[in-house]
Amino acid sequence: MSTYTQLFGKQVTFVTSDPSNPTVGQMWYNSTSKVLKFLGTTTSGTWASGGNLATARRYLGGAGTQTAALAFGGGPPATGVTEEYDGTSWTAGGAMGTTRQDPAGTGTQTSALAFGGFPVPTNGNKTEEYDGTSWTSGGNMATLRANTSGAGTQTSGLAIGGYNISPGAGQNLSATEEYDGTSWSSGGNLTTARYSAIGTGTQTSALAASGSAPPASNVTEEYNGTSWSGGGNLNIGRFFAAGAGTQTSSLIFGGYAPPVSGITATTQAYNGTSWSTETSMATARQQLAAANAGTSSSTAAFGGNTGSATAATEEFSGAGATVTKTITAS
Repeated sequence: MSTYTQLFGKQVTFVTSDPSNPTVGQMWYNSTSKVLKFLGTTTSGTWASGGNLATARRYLGGAGTQTAALAFGGGPPATGVTEEYDGTSWTAGGAMGTTRQDPAGTGTQTSALAFGGFPVPTNGNKTEEYDGTSWTSGGNMATLRANTSGAGTQTSGLAIGGYNISPGAGQNLSATEEYDGTSWSSGGNLTTARYSAIGTGTQTSALAASGSAPPASNVTEEYNGTSWSGGGNLNIGRFFAAGAGTQTSSLIFGGYAPPVSGITATTQAYNGTSWSTETSMATARQQLAAANAGTSSSTAAFGGNTGSATAATEEFSGAGATVTKTITAS
């Protein structure tokens, strides 16, 4: 039998913190946490616990990636609190200029976009841009809306559907708006008007899935920058879920799925044609947010409602992803 030294040409190292760029198969002893670890690869998608938000909340917005995520807004009551995630823990970011619940979000931790949300009519068409330190006002949307989905980037964003919160309106929206970093303009309409869908991808290659039409929708639509067309249906209809990825490789998780399961932990993956079942989250939750600039094999879910507002974060690693494991002996 070969030894670790023979295989890797070195002994297990003693370190006070985990190495920043280990290689697959590498082992080390963390003298601070007093555990032996190694870097391996996953054979199927898995969820693992991450660091908790400082502020438990639901109806929050999200942006960024698994190791550089952004959480903002939420409630109740409505808040402008922003937190930044480094893959391990959350720290305070710059507060939003307007307190709001249920903002849509997209972009990265240092270049994020937030738009729409409650309360009515204060924030329904308001846009804010984040530079990694502070939020500034952007152009207003044409329509007051909440429960909207976001995709794209800060300078090429997409607002998808939602609920028209104009006084006296009270209707699901099919309208899409496109952002150029300064102002919003009309895009193509969804085939199915709905709110609380997930949005992933870019302004010219986006995905909208799930939502409430009502009832809970399993419809998927794909956007080419001009118009929406039908994609493969979800296995179960749901709304108040979260997602990440691209038009041809997306992930949806959590949400509310009546009458099948109520608040759900179910995770599904999209390959551009059809949805398949992945490993479920550890905790069922709805009204959560995600690092939606992440990929279908590497993202984070945070906050939401498990029956009450939660601060919990979970991290998803897809099949073949590298993941640090703790070695235990019995």
